[in-house]
Amino acid sequence: MKKILRAVTLLASMAASAPLLAQTFVYVSEAGDGTIARYALNEQTGALQLLGHTQTPGKVMPTVLSADRKHLYAAIRSKPLQVVSWRIDSKTGDLSQPDAVAAAASYPYISTDQQGRFLLGASYDGDVVHVYRLASDGKVIAPPVGSYKTGHAAHSVIVDASGKNAYVGNLGTDRVLQLKLNAGGELTALGKGYVDTAAENGPRHSVLSADNRYLYNIGEMGGLITQFRREASGELVKVAEVPNAVAEKYKLEHGKERPPGYSDTTPRIWAADIHLTPDGRFLYVSERTSSTISGYRVNKADGKLTLIDSWQVEKQPRGFAISPDSRWLIASGEKSAVTGSYEINAESGTLKRVSEAPAGGDANWVTVVAY
Repeated sequence: MKKILRAVTLLASMAASAPLLAQTFVYVSEAGDGTIARYALNEQTGALQLLGHTQTPGKVMPTVLSADRKHLYAAIRSKPLQVVSWRIDSKTGDLSQPDAVAAAASYPYISTDQQGRFLLGASYDGDVVHVYRLASDGKVIAPPVGSYKTGHAAHSVIVDASGKNAYVGNLGTDRVLQLKLNAGGELTALGKGYVDTAAENGPRHSVLSADNRYLYNIGEMGGLITQFRREASGELVKVAEVPNAVAEKYKLEHGKERPPGYSDTTPRIWAADIHLTPDGRFLYVSERTSSTISGYRVNKADGKLTLIDSWQVEKQPRGFAISPDSRWLIASGEKSAVTGSYEINAESGTLKRVSEAPAGGDANWVTVVAY
């Protein structure tokens, strides 16, 4: 009997000390429905399970996590323009305690710094980047404390690991802006304030390597991936341009800027999103006209990209995201009824579709969080 009691005690002790099963949640903004879909992602199989939908105040588009992963932020692009924050339940994925503040512009892209001080928004319509301070409870404080006029069609803004530099994809000027971000949230030019990309490439989204050595930008209209090296000062030096991987295969013409009301039946390059796997081994970009994602192997020594292949995904993939363990890619489609999950082969970087779950109207932005 004593042996049995000791065994039971030992098992109970082991159970108490064992780590809780990790939870991974996926959030997809559904602009057409004004909702955010919540999914559970099975970390072993990649299966997606729809958990429900969170109502938002309007046309919800870009989303981003707080640095501590406790809050989800979203920009509302219908009037009244707003930035909304929710508290994330780390056990269920539920979004609660919504808090909305007036936005100073319409933002197709928002981001946060790793220090948890600021939320930044890039405005395509307003040709400006704004910086909002974040309160200790994670809420956004309005009005913005920083502002920087970008030139025509700012499409993204990201901050480096130090929190001292910001980079803006400026579609209308074929430039990536390089800026200094001070402790007060003010933005000023770094060096001459920008680096050029190829003419009419339309710099859109950017991503930084985990070690902050390289920045990669995808051009919406030219489809070129431009690789920049970061100097110690934070300034960028262009080192390579990688051609669009699907333009020839799908007979795509050069892209054009697409203002409201744009209409053109010619199949054109319409690149959208770009992400690196957290382990830094692979880079992926989405292209909406062909409904594909292309993958590249990243050379560890010099950051150079080598094409792996391209794969059909959800129709018109504006956004996608990669799980923190680098195993799964989640893709939305603005004209798809489902959100799809794809296994990333750890050796080759190839994608294999493994699961799907229902999606709402105009699904566009994907954010993944793991606990």
